[in-house]
Amino acid sequence: MSTALSSSSIYETNPYEGHPNLSELEAEVLWQYAKLSQNIKELIAETRRVSEAPDEKLLKQLRALEVKMGLVLTLFKASVWAVINEQPLADTSSAYADTTADDTITR
Repeated sequence: MSTALSSSSIYETNPYEGHPNLSELEAEVLWQYAKLSQNIKELIAETRRVSEAPDEKLLKQLRALEVKMGLVLTLFKASVWAVINEQPLADTSSAYADTTADDTITR
């Protein structure tokens, strides 16, 4: 019954309306299933189309984004390096000195 209808008309008219063996609620439920089935068929067709050939416009945008992210990473690394180099060198001998009361001889 629904195969004879075009895909766009399934959304407009209920093909099960007025069927002698179906109640009004059953006809409405079957119509909702028919619309859901058509949506799934369209989704499958679209995903196949997208997966068969890459979207060139999207690939170009992703390549440009990749270049920009590389530049951002390089600038971030340079900034971190500059901050590290600006810090004064601390006296490492006093930073790790043991302040406990140890009476052993140190060299």
